[in-house]
Amino acid sequence: MKIIQTQNALKPAGHYSQAIIHNDLLYLSGQLPLHPETGEKILGTAIEQARQIFTNIGLILKEAGTNTSKVLKLVIYISDVALWDDINTVCGEFFIEHKPVRTIVPTRDLHFGFQIEIDCIAVC
Repeated sequence: MKIIQTQNALKPAGHYSQAIIHNDLLYLSGQLPLHPETGEKILGTAIEQARQIFTNIGLILKEAGTNTSKVLKLVIYISDVALWDDINTVCGEFFIEHKPVRTIVPTRDLHFGFQIEIDCIAVC
């Protein structure tokens, strides 16, 4: 088992790992829309938040030696089911030819008032 930790403002603020590799699979903790260099909370639209999260996920995947074409599964938490179409659109921007399996979970309030949180599993 290997712990993956980027050296930027995406560091976990709680008692958990950013990502762990085990048996050539990368398990990535839930990511929020934070600017990777400043830690600034991106509180724009759900589309802006999703784009920031996917950008951040890309940074963590790169740190682990993999990329979005190796993502097997996404779990996406949204604060309102009405955001489904917006999130689907952004997924299409980041996963053009490769389509990982995906679960979208409409939930209530997310941390810091964010509208979206995403975790994933990828092959290393």
